[in-house]
Amino acid sequence: MSTEARPERASARLSARTIALYSIGSLGTGGYATLPGLVLTYFLTDNLGVAALAAGLIVTAAKIWDVVIDPVIGAASDRQLARTGSRRGFMVTGALTLPLFFALTFAVPPSWGPVAGAACVLLAFLATATAFSLFQVPYVALPAELTDSYDERTRLLGWRVIVLTAAILLFGAGGPELRKAGSDQVVGYLLMGIAAGLAIGIGMYVAAKTADAAASRARPAASAVPETASLRDHYASGLSALRRSQPFRALLATFLLQALATGTMLAGAQYVATWVLRSEDAVTLVFLALVGPALLATPGWTAIARRVGKERAFGVASVLFTVAAASITLAVWAPGPWIYGSVAVAGVAYAGLQSLPMAMLPDVISHDERLHGAGQAGTFTGVWTAGETVGFALGATVVSLTLAATGYVSTVAGATTTQPDAAIAGIVLSFSILPAVLMLGSLAALRRYRLRRADIEG
Repeated sequence: MSTEARPERASARLSARTIALYSIGSLGTGGYATLPGLVLTYFLTDNLGVAALAAGLIVTAAKIWDVVIDPVIGAASDRQLARTGSRRGFMVTGALTLPLFFALTFAVPPSWGPVAGAACVLLAFLATATAFSLFQVPYVALPAELTDSYDERTRLLGWRVIVLTAAILLFGAGGPELRKAGSDQVVGYLLMGIAAGLAIGIGMYVAAKTADAAASRARPAASAVPETASLRDHYASGLSALRRSQPFRALLATFLLQALATGTMLAGAQYVATWVLRSEDAVTLVFLALVGPALLATPGWTAIARRVGKERAFGVASVLFTVAAASITLAVWAPGPWIYGSVAVAGVAYAGLQSLPMAMLPDVISHDERLHGAGQAGTFTGVWTAGETVGFALGATVVSLTLAATGYVSTVAGATTTQPDAAIAGIVLSFSILPAVLMLGSLAALRRYRLRRADIEG
């Protein structure tokens, strides 16, 4: 436990420049979270001929690596802040290395065969995940250091989510379009990987400047993890944060379940487009239906949070998403364009599901600082990012297991096939009822979150 006094940080209104620089980072986080989740499993099953179960395990293995390294990066980021006064070094390293590894993930040709292809994709995606974590963990820690204001954090994260939803639209709709721009599917995937990797890296690099702005606001506290710490010390620091902070446990459990729900829908979107809406290109319209409303709804959720509190607004968004996802179950019996309407309602809720918990996390960190001392924001965000990664990773796993259980037929680029009715039903259920059930579970976890405005500003 740190015995140093909690550093004073400005509660004044954040400058437009600070908000803009920080928000641009979501160009990177949105691209990395969206494009692999949308197309990587499909790339493995329908381009390299990898079995659905094996494809899901590959994606999951890479994400498990994230879970292993994120707490270590978080604690190391705290040490870097205490030593240098900034978290920027890790962020820049991630930004500069990710584009290469991301491109290599989609550079594997079908001619290498499914076994060699799967192994190469796994290695490249492991490297991509490492580069992203070097950026993302300190990036998520910054809002707690930029301002102490309850409402300014909501404002900051609201703008970040506006950029995030725009990035989801850009990568979710533009990625598949880039894939079609190549002379064939192999070249198309490579083109997509290069262009998307560069865009993600640029967004990350620009956002790294915010780390210096955060450092200039306060003298960093000593890290709770010493310079000579072992791996065990890093993990122990993360576990200690979980044990002592009840609000953190409740919020993390809620966010993990919701990441699993949205990750399941994301991984299933391409399959819904191809086999339910009967057009591989329909995935673009699915993303337009999801992200268009989300882009417009984010300011509304910010306003609602100011009026009723972040936690209540978060609950409303969760209920709305649950209802919208559950309604898509009807596509088992009556598929059609009406699905876009349900996805649009989910998009309105999705804006709140992204901005509100991220605005609540700095409140949790500040509450812990008040009780136990500063210097551990990176430790909290390392555990948080690991939990988020688990959710999205298991989302792809749930979809792949559902496909395997319902008899989904994998193929290679250029080949045609048909799917059994059971596989089509499995695709719909992984896009509807499974996310709805997971979202209901997250509402139970959210009820245990007890921090209110008075606890932060009192």
